[in-house]
Amino acid sequence: MENSKFGEKFTQIAVKLGNQIHLRTLRDAFATIMPLYILAGLAVLLNNTVFTWIFKGATLVSVQYWGTLITNATLNISGLLIAAMIGYHLAQNRRFDNPLAAVLVSVSSLIVMMPNTVSVTPDGAKKAVDVSSVLTFTNLGTGSMFAGIIVALLATELFIRVSSYKRLQVNLGENVPPAVGKSFNVLIPIIIVVSVFAVASALLNNIAGMNLINLITTAIQEPLRHIGTGLWGAIILYSLGNMLWLFGIHQSVIYSSILEPLLIINITQNIAAYNNGQAIPNIINVSQVASFGLIGGSGSTLCLLLATFLVGRNSVTRSVGKLAIAPGIFNINEPVIFGYPIVYNLSMAVPFILVPALGIFISYVATAIGWMSPCVVMVPWTTPIGLSAFLATAGDWRAVVVQLVVFVLGVLIYMPFVKINDNVLKAQAKSDADEAAVNA
Repeated sequence: MENSKFGEKFTQIAVKLGNQIHLRTLRDAFATIMPLYILAGLAVLLNNTVFTWIFKGATLVSVQYWGTLITNATLNISGLLIAAMIGYHLAQNRRFDNPLAAVLVSVSSLIVMMPNTVSVTPDGAKKAVDVSSVLTFTNLGTGSMFAGIIVALLATELFIRVSSYKRLQVNLGENVPPAVGKSFNVLIPIIIVVSVFAVASALLNNIAGMNLINLITTAIQEPLRHIGTGLWGAIILYSLGNMLWLFGIHQSVIYSSILEPLLIINITQNIAAYNNGQAIPNIINVSQVASFGLIGGSGSTLCLLLATFLVGRNSVTRSVGKLAIAPGIFNINEPVIFGYPIVYNLSMAVPFILVPALGIFISYVATAIGWMSPCVVMVPWTTPIGLSAFLATAGDWRAVVVQLVVFVLGVLIYMPFVKINDNVLKAQAKSDADEAAVNA
């Protein structure tokens, strides 16, 4: 009874967390922008591997210009893009009737917080010079992603609140085009919100001699990212997410809302560093976690399926395995989660949480000691085993070997629990048969 009450209470808390509007907005925004990050990873992969195999000299430089343009249009404006998407999705989640206006406010508020003078190094020069009235990729790209998140959330919330006051709405009547009417309705709220952020930016510059991008990056983004995406922070958060599946709650409540945004920031930094020929800064990132902790889906259940085929004797679980193997290859494992099942199945709890954590740990150690390259390409989460590790590391075959080692260990860990689950199911079937006989 106590366990049931605990499970019910835990479920309620997790559901509330997953439905929290700002976390849900983060999840929606990053899901929307994901194709551009995958495109950026593809461009960097082609620029730095495939193209270098085919082209040389001036021809290589000319061909790589394509990848540079793609990087500029995706990775190098990622802070601006995430601000726009957060403004849109938060307005939608708040059921605000003009989400595009929220996009305008979010983007403008982020730009207004950026410095007016920046230090840049001209091509061929050794010393940096100060330049005014320019926006740099440094401030628009991965370095401003966390600032974009915070500014967009604050600006959109303030904009929606101010827009709710009827006295601040300019109503032109019913005889004007709808787009014009909507624009004038939010005219004064937009002026107020952007002006508030401009005042804050001016005060930071004149009093402290700094800007919000640097302040947020230094004081908030980097400490939080290092804690959340350190080895143990990532393992704990990811394991908590997988634990939610045991209660029938999608692990995205924790993973997509809390951990994944930080992991995406890490992979974007890796992509940028790899593209520029610099040292790769982050071992833990979204591609590393997905490739080594998501083999077959949450809980690395492709390992469970193979273990079931090897030692499983229950006809039901083997039938589920046959149905689930095809989608499982592409990391889609709902048939396993609900059909095997994993949900409320204590027999599967330990390996379901342990195997992904082990995959993250082994791949981290292998990268740290130089047995494989770090992940520098963002691959789709549906990429099959083997191919995912190869692409994520820009073509390092050693990563495939490490991934296969993780897979084999995962199978071995799942095997005794498959046998335990078979015995539990057999005992339950016998109990049901005895009860039916008594009631007959």
